[in-house]
Amino acid sequence: MTSPASQLVSDTDLALSLDPHAARTAASELQPARGRAILATLPGLLLASAVAISGYLLRSLPEMTTFSPMILAILLGMAFHNLVGTPAIARPGVTFSQRRLLRIAIVLLGLQLTITQVIEVGGRGLGIIAATLVATFAFTVWMGKLLGVDRKLAQLIAAGTSICGASAVIATNTVTDAPDEDVAYAVACVTVFGSVAMFGYPLLPGLLHLDPHAFGLWSGASIHEIAQVIAASFQDGQKAGEFATIAKLSRVMLLAPTVIILGSMATWRATKNDPVAVASSARPPMPWFVLGFVALVGLNSLVTVPAADKIWIAAVTTFLLSVALAAMGLETDVRKLTARGARPALLGALAFIFIASFSLALIKLTG
Repeated sequence: MTSPASQLVSDTDLALSLDPHAARTAASELQPARGRAILATLPGLLLASAVAISGYLLRSLPEMTTFSPMILAILLGMAFHNLVGTPAIARPGVTFSQRRLLRIAIVLLGLQLTITQVIEVGGRGLGIIAATLVATFAFTVWMGKLLGVDRKLAQLIAAGTSICGASAVIATNTVTDAPDEDVAYAVACVTVFGSVAMFGYPLLPGLLHLDPHAFGLWSGASIHEIAQVIAASFQDGQKAGEFATIAKLSRVMLLAPTVIILGSMATWRATKNDPVAVASSARPPMPWFVLGFVALVGLNSLVTVPAADKIWIAAVTTFLLSVALAAMGLETDVRKLTARGARPALLGALAFIFIASFSLALIKLTG
């Protein structure tokens, strides 16, 4: 549906081509409309930001430090929506937060990765990471079909498990366009099973005979969230932690091609039974934020960003992602979430077991 502001822009373009006086009149009307649109987003933007800040405050408690502010933000947002209710006046800002701010944050993620870091992982490490990602994604979607889990929800769980947790879930949803409840369910899955890995992996290096390099690669290739990777891998020492972080960031790099491929598949499914639509300009979506992410990876590889600047950029990125997830929670109805049943949770568990065992097997076989 075309928004009033978009319609007004179209009317202004038409007036420019026909009547300069009409164009000036329409343009003068457009400015107040834009101002009203900006003001309309403020209540929801402030609410989502307040929820995100509450997540940071909650994380400051000793018992909560293992959870990322993004996860706490979506949980607090869901609690607010289902116990208090998200006011109607906040809806425009909530929508803005979970769409626009999300895309900006994903672009900024590119400044946390360089081509040099990817090279440090080595051909073997990159091969293991890529093979694990592809195999896990394919397995999860296939298993989701067998379990009767909705395709879009299965894809979100697959992306969150195989790439980078909550960030991958919400980035993937820009092309899958699943309901907010599906996004929340997928985030919950990767949070629960990523937390299991975070606490369980540090107990296993000796039992599995993994040196710090191998343990770091395993952690980076299979644990869901970056924060969870760091928490688990540094338990085995500085070397394991540093290599795990680089391996994980290399895995994040694969988010861009994954989103583009899923977007192309979505377009193909939507147009395969509609030849007219295909002939008329249907094209695979090319999300601008994916291109921005790749561009900033390239920029970060060519230009040295001071360490102090990287710290605050990473902090801003995490906060924007937290606001986006808070907004997601503010539109998530728990009743709809529980209606999905236990099968998506079982899918998340099977995906976690698969990625852990598959990546470990590759490390052992190629080590």
